Amino acid sequence: MKKVILFISVAIFSLGIEAQVKAPQPSPASKINQVIGLTDVSVEYSRPSMKGRTIFGDLVPYDKLWRTGANKNTMITFGDDVKVGGKELKKGSYAIFTKPGKESWEITFYSDTENWGTPKKWDDAKVAAKISAKVSTIPMKVETFTLMFSDLKMDSGVLNFIWETTEVAITIEVPSKEMTVASIEKTMAGPSANDYYKAAAFYLETEDFAKAKTHIDKAISLRKEPAFWMYRKQSLIYAKAGDKEGAVKAAKTSLELAEKAGNSDYVKMNKDSLLEWGAQ
Repeated sequence: MKKVILFISVAIFSLGIEAQVKAPQPSPASKINQVIGLTDVSVEYSRPSMKGRTIFGDLVPYDKLWRTGANKNTMITFGDDVKVGGKELKKGSYAIFTKPGKESWEITFYSDTENWGTPKKWDDAKVAAKISAKVSTIPMKVETFTLMFSDLKMDSGVLNFIWETTEVAITIEVPSKEMTVASIEKTMAGPSANDYYKAAAFYLETEDFAKAKTHIDKAISLRKEPAFWMYRKQSLIYAKAGDKEGAVKAAKTSLELAEKAGNSDYVKMNKDSLLEWGAQ
């Protein structure tokens, strides 16, 4: 009985340790996702409020590095290479650090995104881009720090920093034209070797061997560099279609290419198939 009571007491104590009080955060987290042209852009940040305080020049001092929000550093992620304020940025995630000034802000995109606040030790090598943006005064007070996207166009958008009566805007340019032209040219050029290969694999699985042969032959003809895995698939399709001579020829080609590539798995599979088919 004592053991049972002890067990129950420990269990209750453990639950008490794990229990946590849930309460609203003073600077709640926010995430915004926006497609600009064809590029995915997202921002994650925490949103402090004024609460009767003077913000810029007081709570947020002028000309000192700011995390651009609260808690963990604000982070922006680009799905493609972009230009921000005219500066090139590779796709990926960056912390946004700012130095607010009376007339303009210095905005830095920093490759280390795992800082609670600003970095303890600043590393210039991690600065991916640094730009300057003018300060504008808006006619009403905005209580809570806000990041938003505006002026969305085919190849650009604007990221706005808004708090108190201050607004700062930076332009994000995206490669929509280049991406669209590439998409058009690819579509107009027709299916690729990989498209035909995938179709051949499908028709092999569904036992439509005539179509599988047509598509694998087309895939191989479109491929600039011969691929052992394509010839391997061709050998299996030909075998299923009853073309033993074609299957052996394809398997030998796959075997030779696999040996050159150093792929032991395909070497073994081709040797096993050739043995099964009685090839010399």
